[in-house]
Amino acid sequence: MEIDQTLDASGLSCPLPLLKAKQALNRLEPGQVLRVIATDAGSMRDFKAFTDQSGDELLAAEVHDQNYFYTIRKASKP
Repeated sequence: MEIDQTLDASGLSCPLPLLKAKQALNRLEPGQVLRVIATDAGSMRDFKAFTDQSGDELLAAEVHDQNYFYTIRKASKP
């Protein structure tokens, strides 16, 4: 899968990883993919809830060595 942009939100506490991800998604074109790296354990819940509400697609949510990785495809315009 091609990643169009990577956002490193390591070290940021809730709600900053999600806010930074929203800003990054706003700059992407529909269908493009954002990869987010976070260290905040609460981000797992936040990113799932956000994509459920926004219509963006959470392609992957992974945890490796206390780092959280999210792959999100920006929703196509209606």
